[in-house]
This record gives sequence, C-alpha cells and structure tokens, in this order.
Amino acid sequence: MDQTMNQSAGRPLHPRADNKTREVVDQAIAAVPAVGLRQAAEFLSAMKVPHSVALRTLVYPQRRRN
Repeated sequence: MDQTMNQSAGRPLHPRADNKTREVVDQAIAAVPAVGLRQAAEFLSAMKVPHSVALRTLVYPQRRRN
C-alpha cells in the first residue's frame, strides 16, 4: 500500500501538525461564523500556522481532518 496516498479519498496525506497548531486551527474554524473568513485567516497567519494548512482548513472544509 502506498503510504503517501489516502486510499479512500485518493489524495495525499498531510503530516499531522503538533497539538498547539491543531488547537489554533480548531479555534479559527470555530470562529469563522462569528468573525468571518478573513479574520480567521489573519489569526492563523499571526499564529504562524503554515499557509497550506490554513488554506486547506478554511477554504476546503471537506478536506479537514476529523
């Protein structure tokens, strides 16, 4: 089995971020309805969340990990 691909979704796996980053991303996702996408993205940027992670979690919610 190819370890770089998620067989059920057919897309590359991304390495899990550390717990601090995971908590920051969860906070941003929860805040989107109240503060909007732009402010959530600015928050993630200020917290030094990698751009690829912020983009995937905010713009492509179907690609979020549960």
